[in-house]
Amino acid sequence: MAESDRSDRLAGNYFDAAIDLLRQVRDAEGDRITAAGSLLADAVAAGGRIFSFGAGHSSLPAQDTVYRAGGLAVMNLLSVPGVVGVDVRPATLGSALERVDGLAAAVLDTSPLEAGDVLVIISLSGRNALPVEMALHARALGIKVIGVTSVAYAEATTSRHSSGGFLKDHCDLVLDSRIPVGDAELTLPGIDAPFAPASTVVTSAIMQAMVATAAGTLAERGIDPPLLRSGNVDGGHDWNARVMGAYADRIFYRQ
Repeated sequence: MAESDRSDRLAGNYFDAAIDLLRQVRDAEGDRITAAGSLLADAVAAGGRIFSFGAGHSSLPAQDTVYRAGGLAVMNLLSVPGVVGVDVRPATLGSALERVDGLAAAVLDTSPLEAGDVLVIISLSGRNALPVEMALHARALGIKVIGVTSVAYAEATTSRHSSGGFLKDHCDLVLDSRIPVGDAELTLPGIDAPFAPASTVVTSAIMQAMVATAAGTLAERGIDPPLLRSGNVDGGHDWNARVMGAYADRIFYRQ
């Protein structure tokens, strides 16, 4: 097989694998995604705040819902210095901080989150101290926790938190991304390691589906969902200014 043919086949195989995972999540997690959207809608209707958190690459789906055209203006990122994003230097520091006990409690205790708010915690493995502790402490504060994780990791790995538990064990609602352990969809003779991760594609889709459900639920309740428009369409900036002004007390990415 020619090199270009093999590359084309790999590209198609990756898309097939990602589509298969998306279908699995749609069919198996649909009811829970709807329930998660209802939790977000409840918070908006009650005047609450919504935050999302993920460490390392798990921060990407969290960030994708914040200040997003077509998304809810009240989605905020819970930032943990040195952990959120992949621009940390050295890159290994972020992974190390995920295993530090006490960090999550310090972050939550100094955050704007209050009882009745909603926190979405994204962690592919759900095994590190930071996401587990964050879920535990948030629920102790009366915050509703939605966990987005791969349940398969809890069956194939050990927890790195002192409780021995995983993120999935400490949430009000768990959405299973169905990502296999190792997060690599393809293999090929001559390449020793599996490659082509799909967790960002799938988890971002889960997050957007959750937000879409929240918007629809609010509309069904007669509440105009606080949606942002693209700043690259005429009138977008004026629209967003009005929405942000109306919800200024629940938007923290402008401060």
